[in-house]
Amino acid sequence: MKSRFFLSLLLALATLTTCRTARVTDVYATYPTYDGPDLGLTFVRGQARLRVWAPTAEALALKLYTEGTGGTPVADYAMQKSTGGTWTYTLPAQHLGQFYVVQATIKDKQLAEVPDPYAHAVGINGQRGALLDPATVSPAQWEDDLRPKLKSPTDIVIGEVHVRDLTRHPQSGVQHKGKFLGVAETSTRGPQDVQTGLDHLTELGLTHVHLLPTNDFASVDESQLQQNRYNWGYDPLNYSVPEGSYATDPADPAARIREMKQMVQTLHRSGLRLVLDVVYNHTADAGRSSFEQLVPGYYYRHNPDGSYSDAAACGNEVASERPMVRKLIVESVAYWAREYHADGFRFDLMGILDIRTMRAVRVALDQIDHSIFVYGEGWAAGTSPLPETERAVKANIGRLDRIAAFGDELRDGVKGHYARQTEPGFASGQPGLEESVKFGIVGATQHPQLDYSKVNYSKAPWAASPMQAINYVACHDDRVLWDKLTVSNPGATEEELIKMDLLSNTIVFTSQGVPFLPVGDDFLRTKGGSHNSYNLPDNVNQLDWARKAQYLRINQFYRQLIALRRAHPAFRLPTQELVQQHLEFLPALPAGTIGYRLKNHAGGDAWNTIVVLLNGSRQPARLPIPGGRYSVVLEGQQINQQGIRTVEGSEEVLPVEVPASSALILVQR
Repeated sequence: MKSRFFLSLLLALATLTTCRTARVTDVYATYPTYDGPDLGLTFVRGQARLRVWAPTAEALALKLYTEGTGGTPVADYAMQKSTGGTWTYTLPAQHLGQFYVVQATIKDKQLAEVPDPYAHAVGINGQRGALLDPATVSPAQWEDDLRPKLKSPTDIVIGEVHVRDLTRHPQSGVQHKGKFLGVAETSTRGPQDVQTGLDHLTELGLTHVHLLPTNDFASVDESQLQQNRYNWGYDPLNYSVPEGSYATDPADPAARIREMKQMVQTLHRSGLRLVLDVVYNHTADAGRSSFEQLVPGYYYRHNPDGSYSDAAACGNEVASERPMVRKLIVESVAYWAREYHADGFRFDLMGILDIRTMRAVRVALDQIDHSIFVYGEGWAAGTSPLPETERAVKANIGRLDRIAAFGDELRDGVKGHYARQTEPGFASGQPGLEESVKFGIVGATQHPQLDYSKVNYSKAPWAASPMQAINYVACHDDRVLWDKLTVSNPGATEEELIKMDLLSNTIVFTSQGVPFLPVGDDFLRTKGGSHNSYNLPDNVNQLDWARKAQYLRINQFYRQLIALRRAHPAFRLPTQELVQQHLEFLPALPAGTIGYRLKNHAGGDAWNTIVVLLNGSRQPARLPIPGGRYSVVLEGQQINQQGIRTVEGSEEVLPVEVPASSALILVQR
């Protein structure tokens, strides 16, 4: 109750601020708002009450059904007008139906039947809310579920995966393929006895599993699962309900709730935290949405001609700056963290949402658990009527305490431009990208040795601390790393491409900030060249466990690389000041190479000095480092923290040979 009180207070303050700054011409600013914690369906000692915000409605009907779709209402109640533009109705103890909808009358016109925007349980395809209290639906020992310990945000290692991709392959060894319960299965094995599914995630050494959207989305017909349709899920239908196609019985509202909680519980018991990919920036269909059927126009931004603005490139964008939209988003995020024990949130197109909403999200989550991690895409997919100075874009990350953003400077610096697919990057021999890579190495923070004028996208640092920078070279969007390297380096042999691949992620996992890896890149995942596989079949998207067996040495390198990072705090310094103090770039290196030292037991590391040398050129390079005795711990495709070989020289400068397309890490113990 304490957390809900603080959440209500926070939202009330945000509402007052918004009202003061709203333009007089904005008719939506005149709508009454509701500050209470009980919107949607709430239960007190088993008694259900519904409260819906619909300030422009002349009447609001509550209808009950026995099924989640089809049939006729078994009860029809007139809801009573209440405070703050809301309508309420307390259901009889023995209500007739199991599902409900509301229907607004506005300007003498009856609009469509919809579940309320705060629905926490729904029937098949999310068409109707379910008269079910999610708090009563949990796996055994759910009350004992605990988040794995996390000392610092820069200790995080994120692996991104889709529920179906992880479990669907015929050789996955998973019984519940494509389901929440499939992600929860342990001891699964694939070809040549390789670990698959959840065991693969723990074997990699991840701390956080980022699942592509698991909330109820529109593109997969839950009543026709035999059609085997695939979608990433970035078309949200109900913000606060698990997706039905991932449940063993989509028609059973309790199944999706219980099974998602069981998945979370198993992840936690396996030492993994869960990041939910949340899509609050738009809805699947604005015109037919609950938003538009209950309060027309309010939830969306519009162009001057009245059409929907579309910074999401999906047909619409939400007006997060409006008090009741902000309230919905903040309370939905808090609900996932509280009811499902989610440990983090990745905000899709976070640059569409306003800064005040994201600040309110951070404060609300801190009332639950300060260690819950928040990050997102610091950009939009198009122009927005809300000025960029008010939105959560990369340039404004410094104004968002403990919220991180993806660093596309490092991404495109290392592998090449995301859209110009045939264009190589630093790791495949493209000159002139050194400063963009170095920008990521320092976690997008201020560093005196960087020439920000030469960085590809940002001409100034945007992170106030390394924990605000997500370092990556690939994600579900665009081509996977292996396919990008293949198309941008025609004529390269497989072994040359492997060297580029390993160099790319060696850069990611030795950089300051938070590393991010699409699961499967650790065994050279391919999607056959597809650059947008959001609705392509499983045979394109699923993780091919035979490929893991084929490239097991690559997978083992990635496991050792992650272990190297997790064992040495020098690679995960928590503050900008420590990065400036301990990370020193080596001067006068040839084009296509980067070298730096982590000195003086950085972060309390047992190693006194760590020298990282990166040769992105297609030719060997001879790089000068300070003289002394060094142990080589990473050389190309080999990692051994105890040492591979020794390099030493008594002169002031010690020249070191670094092979083409490779990294070399040397340490002074």
